[in-house]
Amino acid sequence: MDKRWRRWLAVAALLVLAPWTAECSWGGFTVGDYPVVILFLGPLYGGAAVLIREAARRSGGGWPVIVLLAAAFGVVQAALVDQSLFNPGFLDDTEFAGMGSTATDIPMFGFSAEEAFNYVGNHVLLSICAPIMLVESAQRESWRHRPWLGRWGLLGFGVLYLLGSLMIFSDSEDGRKGFVLAPEQAWLAVSVVIGLVAVAMLPRWRRTTQRREGFVPHPLLWGLLLLALQLGLWFFTGWPLVGASIVAAGTAVALAVTWSRRAGWDQRHVVTGWSAGLLAAAAGAFFAPAYRPASALMALVSDLTVVAVVMALVIGAYLLAARWAEDRQVGKTGSTIGRTQE
Repeated sequence: MDKRWRRWLAVAALLVLAPWTAECSWGGFTVGDYPVVILFLGPLYGGAAVLIREAARRSGGGWPVIVLLAAAFGVVQAALVDQSLFNPGFLDDTEFAGMGSTATDIPMFGFSAEEAFNYVGNHVLLSICAPIMLVESAQRESWRHRPWLGRWGLLGFGVLYLLGSLMIFSDSEDGRKGFVLAPEQAWLAVSVVIGLVAVAMLPRWRRTTQRREGFVPHPLLWGLLLLALQLGLWFFTGWPLVGASIVAAGTAVALAVTWSRRAGWDQRHVVTGWSAGLLAAAAGAFFAPAYRPASALMALVSDLTVVAVVMALVIGAYLLAARWAEDRQVGKTGSTIGRTQE
């Protein structure tokens, strides 16, 4: 396949996957709504995912940069675009009306710490990182970390993302419902976004370190560990949930940083790590209502569809990552044999 078409096929896949994993993988929409979600939210979620990946891969920062920029996107989206983080009536006309948490309210800024973790965390896991992982896992290692877009492509996707954000922001009646955040809320959000972007641009993320020998868990064991951490959060609420989320996220980051610097870490670990979030979301689809009322049959069909699609994506990504890892190992073995024969 021509290099240009290979890049644009990856871009198109991310434009489709990002809105689906962001809004459908946890049961937010019924199966009949999928085409509309992908069409109208593709510029927003897909545009952001493409731009964040390009920034990380062009700078050589890798996954740390992707995660930090994904968190910045989550704050922009929840605090500045749809303003769901600050708007107490954001979900009033949906099946989630009255389900918001008030136990962790921070009166000074008018938002819930629990909802902040949920909104931003889900954007990091489902809107940005999971779809990037899925698309990159389908590519050979030699292509996986290369940029996809040139200058005009970056400009075009920047405009696409801005238009997608403007469409959501301008939907004052059905979206923000006339709500406008207060100046102190805007300053808080902007300050957090600037801080996250500044940390993402630090030179330390572009330093390459020599892989060391040492213990690395099997990829499936790594994924099960992260899945257990996420499912365990279901048993907490309020401030205990906030504390447990901090502990779980800190544990996952510490282990990932430690083990990813060792020789046994490969793309299969990346797949199972980010797939844990997708699998937890798919499991939660059976307990979460869709935004709009749906019949029991449609709800069941939609939840089963979510599980089937997520399982197909995760298994496919893992098998492709295992194939590329095997090809790399065979290549190394062949090179070693060649040098020995010389």
